[in-house]
Amino acid sequence: MNHLAHAFLAPDSPEARVGSILGDFVRGVRVEALPENVRRGVRHHFAVDRFTDRHPEVLASKAVFSRERRRFAGVALDMLYDHYLLRHWHRFSDQDPDRFILRLYGELSAHEALMPPRMVEVTRRTVCHDGFRAYRDLEQVGQALDRVASRVRFANRFQGIIEEILRNRQELEDRFLKFFPDLQKSAENF
Repeated sequence: MNHLAHAFLAPDSPEARVGSILGDFVRGVRVEALPENVRRGVRHHFAVDRFTDRHPEVLASKAVFSRERRRFAGVALDMLYDHYLLRHWHRFSDQDPDRFILRLYGELSAHEALMPPRMVEVTRRTVCHDGFRAYRDLEQVGQALDRVASRVRFANRFQGIIEEILRNRQELEDRFLKFFPDLQKSAENF
């Protein structure tokens, strides 16, 4: 899962939502020193990732990608799933997605003191460029994936992975719609 989905699935508190994103930035962080709700969000993040990585629909989705790009399929699916979450938001929530995202931006800005420097940098950029709502546009997802690919420090074929997503768009979306309700139930039972 990517940051928007982690925050969407997190326990309902600003600190837990921040913690749910912090799970991607914990290297070097003394998690035990964080407030309990933040720690709860971090634990939730890891539970969501474990569930996702083992789900049959996610495994089948990864298999859709070519051998050359399969190594990066998890990263691509994480970002793609934020797109699908926004696309099908009202299947999963009664909340207005724009209100949720604006509230999340405020929570991230208000809780920077809990974040390591890299997370502050990433979340500020996300807020400044309205990064979460940008995922509504599949072309923007492709551009974001290419930015990630440009930061990979070894020779790879990650660049242009959006082409494979577009070729398999319907299957990937159908598999997401089978997977996400299961994830949502698991996240609620955390």
